[in-house]
Amino acid sequence: MKALIYDGVETLGFRDTEMAVPGAGEHLIRVEAVGICGSDMHAYLGHDARRPAPLILGHEAAGVIVGGPQDGRRVTINPLVTNPDSAASRAGRENLCPDRQIISMPPREGAFAQFVAMPEDNLVTVPDTVSLAKAALAEPLAVSWHAARLALEALHPTMEKRALVIGGGAIGLAAALALRAMGCRETLIVEPNETRRHFLQDQCAEAVADAIPADALYPVVIDAVGFEATRAAASAHASPGGVIAHVGLGSDAGGLDIRRMTLQEITFIGTYTYTKQDFRDTAAALFEGRLGPLDWTEDRPLSDGAAAFADIRAGRVAAPKIILRPNA
Repeated sequence: MKALIYDGVETLGFRDTEMAVPGAGEHLIRVEAVGICGSDMHAYLGHDARRPAPLILGHEAAGVIVGGPQDGRRVTINPLVTNPDSAASRAGRENLCPDRQIISMPPREGAFAQFVAMPEDNLVTVPDTVSLAKAALAEPLAVSWHAARLALEALHPTMEKRALVIGGGAIGLAAALALRAMGCRETLIVEPNETRRHFLQDQCAEAVADAIPADALYPVVIDAVGFEATRAAASAHASPGGVIAHVGLGSDAGGLDIRRMTLQEITFIGTYTYTKQDFRDTAAALFEGRLGPLDWTEDRPLSDGAAAFADIRAGRVAAPKIILRPNA
């Protein structure tokens, strides 16, 4: 099969590799659509020791089961493989399972390939009315759905459901969509990249600014970037008694104003991926149209994947998400 393989810092090769082989309880899936995630970019830039080269990246995927009694079934993929017998999984917090694996990290190769193998429990059937390119968005949408759910559950019931989202990439945009689906009456996305900002305004009809209003405070702040500067902004602009949900993985230290957060009793929540229920709930919301038209992607063939990564790196991509097509 053909795959886009991470060979080293800012180096990707499109070439033949060994065919994916399903294990016990797994299906072989022909990948029809797979998104480029921020974590794929971190690996591409050499910033993720969890993803050593050579490796097939990619974990935001949808496709069609090949072979067996379910041949032809259209599915979107939950890439997080967990141990159902762990205490975390039994509690419905599979994302905290100590035995968790995710495709695109060893020992599981990713979905920037024509085929991938996945367990039955990680698959959600896609209705015929929903394109597989749109279904591939279930994974990044679920990341934001999980963060939005945790933030709103932690928010005191007397506080307004009004939010600031830092970062206008796919996770930030998805956070705004999830917050609205959960009853948040107002969201502002802050995105410094002018090209992307105009795309969010014109194509997605989002409220977007290039900077946070100087004295503005928000009951909910979603940091979808995760750098020192964005954490500093989050802790400065969270309302007293408010909630910060941190979902970005830009850097691992600095930025939080711990004194203000303590004196103003601001809750900080680290969020990672999603539970299985979050993934299913997100997929259902996507299929039912509760997350909007989701028409903010750009499609490219997997063979052009290296150029797509380079374009994202250079800031030349307006769309929040590039979808690669391995079998186009």
